[in-house]
Amino acid sequence: MNYRETDPEFAERFEHFAFEEVVNEEGQQLDEVIRHMAILAALLGCQGTEAFREELPRALDAGVTPVMAKEIIYQAVDYLGYGRVCPFLKAANEVLAERGVQLPLEGQATTTMENRLEKGVQAQVDIFGDGMREAWKQGHINRWLAANCFGDYYTRTGLTLAQREMITFCFLAAQGGCEPQLTSHAKGNMNLGNDRDFLIRVISQCLPYIGYPRSLNAIACVDKAVEK
Repeated sequence: MNYRETDPEFAERFEHFAFEEVVNEEGQQLDEVIRHMAILAALLGCQGTEAFREELPRALDAGVTPVMAKEIIYQAVDYLGYGRVCPFLKAANEVLAERGVQLPLEGQATTTMENRLEKGVQAQVDIFGDGMREAWKQGHINRWLAANCFGDYYTRTGLTLAQREMITFCFLAAQGGCEPQLTSHAKGNMNLGNDRDFLIRVISQCLPYIGYPRSLNAIACVDKAVEK
């Protein structure tokens, strides 16, 4: 159903806000590829499956590669869970197939089952500092976090480490209820060069898709990370 026909007044105001006002707000603009990456990640976080299906072709047209789009989806599993990510993987495969993209895409893995823990710990250290070097020893969940989340996904090619931290920030901001983790990853972003100004721009560009409450909460987490 075309909401421009069924809901013309809504369509006029939403599209003006999301596609013109927000995109062109002075001081809040982002590189087009980064902006679309952030929106894709935010839509995963807030479970906007249909909006994701609408956004993905725009993102691909703007320069987000199929590999980049898939990497965003894969990494989301560790922050949202497979149950919530599965519909997005299906939607992306359908969109890519419709556009003639041959699946599966080229592999991006850089770790093995033998070194994923070691490499994952190093990724944690690279993002959060040397204090993370022994964190995996605190229990099996911490070990899984290092080996699976960071060793299996953060070490993959296709996205830079700074881009991966940015999309993680978007996953957490969009799903809500993860403010302690959001604050930690705001700090992780800053450690990699994604400073407060950049993160506020990211939140601003995602706001039409996640709403004001979660956007304002995300800004508060960024400011808390700055204080720390």
